[in-house]
Amino acid sequence: MIHLHEQEHPVDTIVGQEENMHPITVIEITASVIFAVLLFIIAMLIPKKARKISLFLVLSITLVLISFFAVRPYWIDYKVSIKTEQLNLYLKQKYPNQEWKIDRKVGRQYNPYSLDVTFENEKDWTYSYLVRDNQTISQNGYSVPDGTSPEAGQHHEPLRDNNRS
Repeated sequence: MIHLHEQEHPVDTIVGQEENMHPITVIEITASVIFAVLLFIIAMLIPKKARKISLFLVLSITLVLISFFAVRPYWIDYKVSIKTEQLNLYLKQKYPNQEWKIDRKVGRQYNPYSLDVTFENEKDWTYSYLVRDNQTISQNGYSVPDGTSPEAGQHHEPLRDNNRS
């Protein structure tokens, strides 16, 4: 059985209240606004014959930037839902007749595709899984109770180098 729990909704983090916005996102948006304003100023300085085309290009680039920041949180949510289902199928195959809860840390500082799993029969342990695709799912970390060896976990899998293709 799967239970997905997110600490905060990523849309709130990206497009919600500013106090929730991650500093990287603020820097990206600020740099994009400055870039668009500079392009607009340059377009206005271009001779009148080419100004209409340059303003159209600046408007197009601005719309692409706005679309990127508007769509990105939903795209990440969509990809995470797919990867969560892939992890759920993997866990059902590897650990039949067991229940678990799948969480993820939300924020720009965390990999959105690294999912944390807590099994019902091992509640003090948390295993992190990296889901690249349906065929490449691996345990890439764990949180264990104090004084316990990671290898003592019932669901411990040897860590693999995830940087290899």
